[in-house]
Amino acid sequence: MRHSTYRHHRRQQDVASVEFALLLVPLLVIAFGVLEYDRLLYHYDTVVKSVRSAAKLVAQRNPDEQSSYTTALSEARCLAVYGVMDCSQNQEPLAPGLRLFHVRICDRSSVTACDGLSLSDVKNVATGSDTGTLNLVVVQTSGYEFSFLGLPFTGAGSTLVFQPIQSVMRQGL
Repeated sequence: MRHSTYRHHRRQQDVASVEFALLLVPLLVIAFGVLEYDRLLYHYDTVVKSVRSAAKLVAQRNPDEQSSYTTALSEARCLAVYGVMDCSQNQEPLAPGLRLFHVRICDRSSVTACDGLSLSDVKNVATGSDTGTLNLVVVQTSGYEFSFLGLPFTGAGSTLVFQPIQSVMRQGL
């Protein structure tokens, strides 16, 4: 009697081990997938916020003041990539793989830098009936490539290229 109880208990342990092994793989896939998706959203949000900060910086400057505006454009690119206005130091980008060439700044003096924009999109834009016009500045990143960590079961080494991320703000005159 005692021998059959032991055998029955041992068999239940074996069944539980097999069930655990069968459930472990899908649970790991879900867990690693959630981690990668979290990283993706974090990097996307970081790029969106940095582009917005760069647009805000450029929008506060007058493009007619050429020397200070050129400096502002350079500072805005650095701000979008590194989070600081000075690129002279060896800094890590806010999002891995983000580089200065990903950032484009378009306004009435450099509208051709952004694909699909014309001068009428950023200069003397109507704000409504009889309310006047304003100038806009567009800061965008394009071609930023997110690299997955390659955690088990999540597509090791694959990448995802974000669609262009842009921020549009009214430019001071």
